[in-house]
Amino acid sequence: MATPPRSSRTTKAEGAGVSAARIRLGRVFRVESKDYYLLLGTTVFLVVFGLVMVLSSSSVESNLEDGGFFVQAMRQGVFAVLGIPVMLIASRMPERFWMTLAWPLLLVACVLQLLVVATPLGIEVGGNTNWLAIGSVQFQPSELIKVALVIWLGLIVTKKQAQLGDFVHGIVPILLVGGGAIGLVLLGGDLGTVMVMAAMLMGALFLIGVRLRLLLPPLILGGLIFYFVAVSSDSRMRRITAFLQENCSQIDMADCWQIQHGRFALANGGVFGVGLGNSAAKWSWLPAADNDFIFAIIGEELGLIGAIVVIGLFVVLAVAFGRVLRSARTAFAKAVTAAVLVWVVGQACVNIGVVLGVFPVLGVPLPLVSAGGTALLTTLFAIGVVLSVARDPEGAMRAAEQAQARGAVRRMERAGR
Repeated sequence: MATPPRSSRTTKAEGAGVSAARIRLGRVFRVESKDYYLLLGTTVFLVVFGLVMVLSSSSVESNLEDGGFFVQAMRQGVFAVLGIPVMLIASRMPERFWMTLAWPLLLVACVLQLLVVATPLGIEVGGNTNWLAIGSVQFQPSELIKVALVIWLGLIVTKKQAQLGDFVHGIVPILLVGGGAIGLVLLGGDLGTVMVMAAMLMGALFLIGVRLRLLLPPLILGGLIFYFVAVSSDSRMRRITAFLQENCSQIDMADCWQIQHGRFALANGGVFGVGLGNSAAKWSWLPAADNDFIFAIIGEELGLIGAIVVIGLFVVLAVAFGRVLRSARTAFAKAVTAAVLVWVVGQACVNIGVVLGVFPVLGVPLPLVSAGGTALLTTLFAIGVVLSVARDPEGAMRAAEQAQARGAVRRMERAGR
């Protein structure tokens, strides 16, 4: 017996059902913007590359200090495994969630930093008191203050959009709260992190359109504070003096040791490098080889080509941030994107500049690449916030409409046959 043909009404109903299902599916699995994937892909690539370089640069010191060649690398890997899901979860959160979280997160971060500088829980490392020890857990609250300032700045800029051209009512409140949080880090003596945070705050305000004349007074004041803090510390003045020497002429003296051996590592690498894992500087010659001076190990093992590739990746990251900033629809999106742009790319420039001898030794890691669990987690979290504002909320609907149109064309073609 032949099967009776279905009515056109039934076919149309089924087609409508399929289209509705596609729309619902598109809403669940959103089609994100190209900027979203560019930022996400570059970030993940840098994290994976960083894990490889931390494994290579830390193996010797890890064996000496922890009794195993892979201990420090495994520790960094654990933070990467935690940080990437945190970034992806953060990328799904709406702006109103971040605005609700802004003040509590900033207060918690400041309280933790206060414990560092005002209680015995603070730990001094390299002359700076910037670590907090609670039981067996050690971390840097200053890194948490960075990401808290990013979210808080987005909230305040959103509330004060109409007053950003007024220095007293618009800029001063931002400087008082943001400067107070940065001041807590300054009390611990971590001048490098303070510089990055101050640049992040001022740079973000400039990028979102605040006039330079309104930012000049706080910039001048910040420069004076930096000068007096620098000259008040013998260790900082020795680092600055060593930097100002021509080629740091006191070869292998305490203040020139790191500068000299960083340059030796870069010179030893040449154009093509000595090969991954074959660095000579990491054999206890170069301090902080897996952290502040990891770019020197990259240059030694992967050569000039590898160093240029790393710089190129950060250029791509800057382009991705810039594209998200340009397409941002809200004041919150613009502020957080500008802040994270200055933070990550600016800190990378400072780190690479220190290794190349452009800046004195400031003690800041290479974002996403250097060893450091707290820094990696907070940086990925901050990039996740930017990804949340880079998402294309209309992408799923456009994709569903295009799929529906293609389905209609195919049905018309079949009907014409």
